[in-house]
Amino acid sequence: MDRDRLANAYARELETFAVAHPRSQAAYASATHLFGQVPMTWMNKLATGFPLYLDRAQGHTVHCIDGHEYLDLALGDTGAMAGHSPEPTVRAVRRRLEELGGITTMMPTEDAEWVGAELTRRFGAARWSFSLTATDANRWAIRLVRALTGRPKILVNPYCYHGTVDESLIVVDSDGHGIDRPGNVGAPVDVTLTSRAAEFNDLAMLERELAHGDVAAVLMEPALTNIGIVLPEPGYLEGVRELTRAYGTLLINDETHTFSAGPGGATAAWGLEPDVVVVGKAIGGGIPSGAYGLSEDLAARALARTDLDLVDMGGVGGTLAGNPLSVAAMRATLGEVLTDEAFAGMTARAERFAAGVDAVITRHDLPWSVSRLGARAEYRFARPAPRNGTESAAAADGPLEDYLHVFLVNRGIMLTPFHNMALMSPTTTDEDVDRHTAVFEEAVASVL
Repeated sequence: MDRDRLANAYARELETFAVAHPRSQAAYASATHLFGQVPMTWMNKLATGFPLYLDRAQGHTVHCIDGHEYLDLALGDTGAMAGHSPEPTVRAVRRRLEELGGITTMMPTEDAEWVGAELTRRFGAARWSFSLTATDANRWAIRLVRALTGRPKILVNPYCYHGTVDESLIVVDSDGHGIDRPGNVGAPVDVTLTSRAAEFNDLAMLERELAHGDVAAVLMEPALTNIGIVLPEPGYLEGVRELTRAYGTLLINDETHTFSAGPGGATAAWGLEPDVVVVGKAIGGGIPSGAYGLSEDLAARALARTDLDLVDMGGVGGTLAGNPLSVAAMRATLGEVLTDEAFAGMTARAERFAAGVDAVITRHDLPWSVSRLGARAEYRFARPAPRNGTESAAAADGPLEDYLHVFLVNRGIMLTPFHNMALMSPTTTDEDVDRHTAVFEEAVASVL
C-alpha cells in the first residue's frame, strides 16, 4: 500500500467531511463546558476530526444535525443491537413513564422475575441481580467471588473488554508477566496486586498463573471483542473450564459483547458452563441495563454467609439498579425484539457481510482477514487473524483504519469508531450489507 497515497486520500476525505458537516463542527467547537468537548471523553475516538452530532435515530439508521442519513453498523458498540428505539421497548418505557409512573422507587416489580427467568433460559445461570451497566455487574460479581473463595486476585486476558473494571486493565510484557495496560488512568494500586493475566488461547500460561493459588475467578469474554474479534481455538474454552475447576477457581463469562453470538450469547451457542454470567448494554434496548447471574450453588453459598452484608453497604448494589424503567425495557427487548428468531436473521446478515468483505480481500490479494461472532463481524489488517489480544493490538493500523472510517461515513455508512466492527440489528437488510461491500471495495481500490 502506498502510504503517501493513503495520506493524501485521507486528507481529501477529511475535507469532504468538514464541508458536509458545518453544524456538527460548530457544535463541537462551542462545547466549552464539556471535558474534552464531549459528554464522554471516548467520543473523541474518531477518524473525522470532530464528531457527528445526532439529530434522530430509528432502527438501523441515524441522522445527524446536518441532515445526512447513515446506515448504522456501529449500533452503539452493541448497546443498540436491538436497533434504535425499537417499538416494543419504547411502548414499555412509555407505559412505565406515562401510565404507571415510578421510574425509580427502591421497590421490585413483577417484570424483574420475568427477566430473571428469561435470562436463565438463555444463559443457564439460576439467580440474577441487576445493574445499570455491565461494568457495575462485573464489579459486583468480582466482590462476591473474592468473598466466597477467600482469594484476592482476578485473572483476565490482555486487551479484554470488561468496561472500566480496575482489575481488567492489565496486559503482559514481552516475558509474559503482568503490567498495567498502557494509558491506564489513575490506577488505585499496582494492578499486579489485584490481577493476573494470561493470553487468550494460551492454556499453558493460564495454568502457570492459576498455579499460584490466589485467583478467585477467571473473568473472560468467550471471544475477545474490543481489540478486534479474536475467536477461541478448538478446545480452548473447554480447557479453561477444566483448569479453573482443577485449581478451585471460579469462571465468569462476560457476555456484554459476545451476546451477539446468539440468544444466549456464546455461553449457550458453545455449551459453556460458567459459574457467573455478566451481560449488559443490549438487553435494555438502549435503556441503561446490566445483570449478573450466579449458578444455583454459588447463589446459595453467598446467601448462607451471614457475615456478608448483602443488604446495605456490601458493595453489591446501587440505588438505581433494577429500577422499574430499566426492568420494563429489558422485558420488552428480550421478549419482543432480540428474540431467537431475530438472532437467526441478524446472524445471516453478518454471514453475508463477512463473505462480502472476504471476497474483496481475496480479489485484491490483501493480507487481511475477517472474523465473525454471530451477528457481529470485523475486518482485520492481518492474515491469519490474530490469536490473542497482544497480537490483535499489534495488528492495528491507525492511519488505514481512520481512512476507511471516514471514507465510509462520507458515503453514509458508520462503523464502530473503536475498530472495524459491524453489527447487525433485527432490521438490517441484505441490501444494507451489499451497500457496505460495494463502498468497502471502492475504499480499498482507492489506495492500492
